[in-house]
Amino acid sequence: MRGAVAVVTGGSRGIGAAICEELGRVGAKVVVNYSGSQGPAEEVVDKIAQIGGGGEAVAIQADVSDPNDAQRLVDQTIEQFGRIDILINNAGINSDATIDKLDVESWDQVVQLDLNGCFYTVHAALPHMMEQERGAIVNMSSFVGEAGNMGQANYSAAKAGLLGYTKTAAMELAGSGITVNAVCPGFIETDMVGAIPEEMQEKILKRIPMGRFGQPEEIAQAVRFCIENDYMTGATLDVNGGVYMRS
Repeated sequence: MRGAVAVVTGGSRGIGAAICEELGRVGAKVVVNYSGSQGPAEEVVDKIAQIGGGGEAVAIQADVSDPNDAQRLVDQTIEQFGRIDILINNAGINSDATIDKLDVESWDQVVQLDLNGCFYTVHAALPHMMEQERGAIVNMSSFVGEAGNMGQANYSAAKAGLLGYTKTAAMELAGSGITVNAVCPGFIETDMVGAIPEEMQEKILKRIPMGRFGQPEEIAQAVRFCIENDYMTGATLDVNGGVYMRS
């Protein structure tokens, strides 16, 4: 991991920030991607410099739901560090409503960033990884993409799409020395969960066998495992406190 160049989309806060810090702690060169949150992204860069693990970081603005911006993100990474070894597709939004109230704009916005944005960044990074004959891609899905969730048809569809994409990409890229895996967090203490009304949070906690929300750092540790394990590809790693268990 030391000296490897990692791009983390949506890296300015929450799970993305924790991933950036985890990779910086073990000496990676981290690109903290952000769309509109420059201040928080710069704070992550500063924190990585203070951690003392030998890592370094730079913040790069790009809206990865735009294929041109996704390409520019990769191009600027290559200009800055000369290579790209790790791509973490973490950028995502939610816009919740039951299907009968879900409008086309909300559907398109979520799918465009959460699913299409992953394809755009992989498409941009892939030529460099294939030339190096080595790389690690981790796509941040969700247990909602496996189990579904009330009021999240757009989000669950996008996250489920990521799982199918991950498996196909893993099959196609294994011969090039590139691993592709997905991580499916449960309910994690981030801004997204924080926006849920308190009474609803209490109901959610009753669904979680471990009785608590997860921490962003626990997801970051799972992402690091996916990167470091050279024999794991096409896998879906569930880190959800037991809220969803696959057979």
